[in-house]
Amino acid sequence: MSAEIIITIIGAVLILFAIVVSIKIINMTIKVILGVIGLLLIMYGAHTEFITMPPRIEQVAIGNKLKVKLPVEKVQIISPLEGDSISCRALAMGVYPESHDKDIWVLLKPSDNRYYPQSDYTNTSFKRNGEWQVITRYGGDKGEAYDIIVYEADLAASQFFSATIQSWKNAKSYPGLKVEEIPAGATEVDRIVVTLKENCRGVF
Repeated sequence: MSAEIIITIIGAVLILFAIVVSIKIINMTIKVILGVIGLLLIMYGAHTEFITMPPRIEQVAIGNKLKVKLPVEKVQIISPLEGDSISCRALAMGVYPESHDKDIWVLLKPSDNRYYPQSDYTNTSFKRNGEWQVITRYGGDKGEAYDIIVYEADLAASQFFSATIQSWKNAKSYPGLKVEEIPAGATEVDRIVVTLKENCRGVF
């Protein structure tokens, strides 16, 4: 149980105590003070990031899909397609060979020439039965071109991308990576270029 939940519970107990306890047992002024303190504690607990309503399910667009020949011989993107015009949130999907055992990461490269690792709640792209997918989020202008780049990563590279995303979230700042900052253990395996069909500035 988090500290914020405990604070909220204490606040509720103080308010309940102030309401229920008889005036004969405790001074009215003290009851008011306890009630106010309880209310403040509840307000504090309820407005922290730890006590929130369940998150809204993220709506993502699914673009055109490439038909692939089986068996799959390489890691590649199957959606969206080269030259597609896409929404601010889009599901990137692909395939991988049965023997593939590395993590798959998608990085976006907009016009600022920085690289932005994409992740869901598991950080790496979700892999299952020869298919992978990850939600990609865009923050550029309408018509801006984005490279969608797929990397296969060893453990060290994967940990680097995960730690980078976490540090950006903590700082609430997403400066992107320079090309020389991409770890050696990440190997590019596919790349396409898409454009934004709407203005995505400030969406996230």
